[in-house]
Amino acid sequence: MIRRLAWYWLLPVAALAWELATRSAQAAYFPPPSRIAVRLHEMWFSGPLTQAFLTDEAVADLLPSLGRLFAGWAMACAAGVVIGVALGRSHRLSALVEPLLHFGRSVPPATLLPLFLVLFQIGTPMELASIVYGVIWPVLINSMDGARHIDRQYIETSAVYRLDPWQRLTRVILPAASPKIFAGLRLSVSLALIMMIISELVGSSEGIGHRMLEAQSQFDIPAMWAGIVLLGLLGIALNAAFLGAERTVLAWHRGARTTG
Repeated sequence: MIRRLAWYWLLPVAALAWELATRSAQAAYFPPPSRIAVRLHEMWFSGPLTQAFLTDEAVADLLPSLGRLFAGWAMACAAGVVIGVALGRSHRLSALVEPLLHFGRSVPPATLLPLFLVLFQIGTPMELASIVYGVIWPVLINSMDGARHIDRQYIETSAVYRLDPWQRLTRVILPAASPKIFAGLRLSVSLALIMMIISELVGSSEGIGHRMLEAQSQFDIPAMWAGIVLLGLLGIALNAAFLGAERTVLAWHRGARTTG
């Protein structure tokens, strides 16, 4: 633990080195972090206390982006877990569908943005479709793999106790497959953030991606970098929140593995 905390001292050192390097280079497209921090505060976090210090731009950009991010991630995760568990428990169905799954996940989601634009036009439905398509694959594949490789003794025990299909699903299959499912969910969080910003760069009139594109067109380089830094901070916060939820939900799994 002490060694891990010691590495965090490198962060201010790296920030100082970045500040000195950019100030000495005087590069137009690489402003010092102090300017980026000031622009970040001006754009999104200098509002009144009644709005939790969020500016009007933050309300117009951050809230729609986060709303699409969580909505798309939730829909992709729900569909991925349901379809993945169903395929994992059916050998015939998985043998039929699996080639199509590998074909679908091999297509880069960004290449389908023109198709989504044609189908849904510019707006929230197109962005949600992009997020769902980009996020669903790791959840689906990991759920299918977890449901497929459940210890046979668990299934035989559920048969001995005459559990009905719903009890077998909720008490045996899902708990046994949950470590794999959560591995896919963790990968999907970062993918959801990536697909959110890509969809907003292509077809949106609001959101963080649209604000970054607008800053680029106006040569407001500090604002563009502020968007990049904000995305990085969002990624760290989302990953930390998910890890906390995962530790809570899978506490029984770590305890059983330690005992074993």
